Amino acid sequence: MKKSNRLRKGWGFKLGSSLICLTLLGSILVSCGQPKADPPKAPVVEEQTPPDEPAQEDPISSGEPQTAYTAPLTGLPLDQPVTTRPLSIMINNAPAARPQSGLTQADIVYEVLAEGGITRLIGIFQSKGTDETIGPIRSIRPYLIDIGESYGGVLVHAGGSNDAYAILQKQHKEDLDEIGNAGAYFWRDKSRKAPHNLYSNADKLREGADKHGYKKDVNIPSYKFRAEDDMPEGDNASGVEITFLLKSYKVSYQYHEASKVYLRSINGKPHIDLNTNQQLTAANVVILGADHKTLDDVGRLAVNVVSGGEAILLQRGKVIKGQWVRGKGDVIRFVKNGQEVPLFPGTTYFNIVPNAPTFDSHVEIHQS
Repeated sequence: MKKSNRLRKGWGFKLGSSLICLTLLGSILVSCGQPKADPPKAPVVEEQTPPDEPAQEDPISSGEPQTAYTAPLTGLPLDQPVTTRPLSIMINNAPAARPQSGLTQADIVYEVLAEGGITRLIGIFQSKGTDETIGPIRSIRPYLIDIGESYGGVLVHAGGSNDAYAILQKQHKEDLDEIGNAGAYFWRDKSRKAPHNLYSNADKLREGADKHGYKKDVNIPSYKFRAEDDMPEGDNASGVEITFLLKSYKVSYQYHEASKVYLRSINGKPHIDLNTNQQLTAANVVILGADHKTLDDVGRLAVNVVSGGEAILLQRGKVIKGQWVRGKGDVIRFVKNGQEVPLFPGTTYFNIVPNAPTFDSHVEIHQS
């Protein structure tokens, strides 16, 4: 796929006073003509990372069922139903914040641009995680609120933009803010420099949510999942490289056939969970294009995470080209020919890149 870092006029990214200001030419492409209809309804219905050999996730066989329950966001087997309200945690992805802690415990992970050309991670923690360290935790933006709330999650962050705070306060969002209302449920790691040293864990955050009287029972979305031994669809693809904006933020996923997961790297080096010293992995990798708009001189962004558009899905060494859609009150879903494509059980990474200058310019598929 063709790579380009040129952006169109009217959608320029300002990468801070010390970074190159890019200018968009023309109007943003409307992605794939995808209608904004509600996506198909998914039935209610994890993954360790590798040292030398990636650990294979517990299988869900299409034959005799091994367990009575599955996790709604991963499709992995459970001994008992887990109805715990998700935590939607804003995780720092600046170079000084790496390696992060706790991402191997996330059910879903999003990566999306923040100002200055850096990216931010949103970890959705629902079926896994108790006292494992999670962080560094960072600030929130309006589109991060939107993504986090789509999973019914308590929003976890440290500060935010003025627009984000306006939404949180005026709409009475249920959030845990280290700076504002929940400092007791976070801690600073003195071995790292601020602001890249703020941490918590799921147990402490759920304690904080309980102290605030936040709802425990929420509608938790679910995805469609394939049986473990189903044959994947699509063309052969051994991996993918993603350039969000800066060349210093190149993310790649390489398929590991023995464990049936993708190994995540950043800037050519394995992306590690500091808790386990294991490389981050994904059973499914979704890359989707969204319209981005610069709001101010700092480079703060508006990212359209509602309207749908072009997308690709990688699973089991195959790639499928399709679209992403999002119905009212629902999460982002990947569809092909108007039908939701089932995921394989395990963690899913959603990577949101700009539509400009083209979606394809941010993505390079590695053919097998």
